[in-house]
Amino acid sequence: MSKFRLKMAGLLTILIMLSGLVTGCGDTASKDIKIGVVYELTGNTATFGTAAANGAKLAFKEINAKGGVLGKQIQPVIADNKGEPAESTNAMTKVITQDKVVAVTGFTVSSCGIAGSTVAEVNKTPFVAAATTNPKVTLDEKSGKAKDYVFRACFIDPFQGTVAANFALNSLNVKTAVVLIDNSSDYSKGLSQFFKASYTKGGGQILAEEAYLQKDQDFKAILTKIKALNPELIYLPGYYEEVGKIIKQAREMGITVPFLGGDAWDSPKLAEIAGPAPLNNTHFTNFYSNEDTSPASRAFVEAYKKEYNQVPDSMAAMGYDAAYLLVDAIKRANSTEGEKIREALVATQGFKSVSGDMNLTSTHDAIRSAVIIELQDGKQVYKETVKP
Repeated sequence: MSKFRLKMAGLLTILIMLSGLVTGCGDTASKDIKIGVVYELTGNTATFGTAAANGAKLAFKEINAKGGVLGKQIQPVIADNKGEPAESTNAMTKVITQDKVVAVTGFTVSSCGIAGSTVAEVNKTPFVAAATTNPKVTLDEKSGKAKDYVFRACFIDPFQGTVAANFALNSLNVKTAVVLIDNSSDYSKGLSQFFKASYTKGGGQILAEEAYLQKDQDFKAILTKIKALNPELIYLPGYYEEVGKIIKQAREMGITVPFLGGDAWDSPKLAEIAGPAPLNNTHFTNFYSNEDTSPASRAFVEAYKKEYNQVPDSMAAMGYDAAYLLVDAIKRANSTEGEKIREALVATQGFKSVSGDMNLTSTHDAIRSAVIIELQDGKQVYKETVKP
């Protein structure tokens, strides 16, 4: 290459670098505030992520209609984590390093939230998880302390597992149970652990633990073993896809005992997969019920129905709450700087949300109520609220 061409190539490289710097300054001075919205929009848990993303988008639309925050409009940057931990890492990396968001909200699957939280922490980007209940989302296992930049709007599984165990013992009055675990899910394994601890502490007996994997289709061999044990309850903290198939096959085999599960049951697909009748005599713990009659809940339900022509589920409510929680922190920080947003999130107390008032603990987890939902002919019926 000639000296002239070498000089021109060097000049071009410098111009490209300067262009990148100008672009970065432009992001900072932009009229919009970019916030990442990373959810499970495709894959086995797509109904969760889609509903939660819709809740977040509705929240940002409402905030923008009222003038935005810090005099600017919010620009959601949507990304699909596909319900996979590896894709969650990719999606978080993209919105943070390429799209230059100031913060991120999202995630309804714990294993995905754990992966995404690592990226947020490394990049010192505030991240508010919507509905990931495994403690490892916010907890740094090496240090035993909370991750600095990771927070969540939902309760965690030690509380949810305890609520389920107490409901089994005191409301269903069952003293023996089999636990059926999704061995490919951090969520299922964690929730099972906390249910077992509380159930046995309260006088219940775990007859056996059985395991399956996501995307399994035939559960008859496991169910045959469970039927022979004759438990009074089957605790099934899995995701709706497999839960629907398990309950349907169990009822076909003549297993009539109650099933009890967690928030990952909350999908309209559950009744489609299992059928309405097999879901009778089943319950699950959840974040929220759209039968909540509080003014905030009523207003949210009406706004969501108007926007999407459907009634919101708990994932929609959690996506909505997480978005408002993050924006509330940006407003209180009076800044889009990551460290200042983080400090505002740490100080969150008495936050008014659609799904109930919440405080954030020293581990950045929400202290909030849970609800018990019963399924009657495939329809959700609110049973009770359990306060922490």
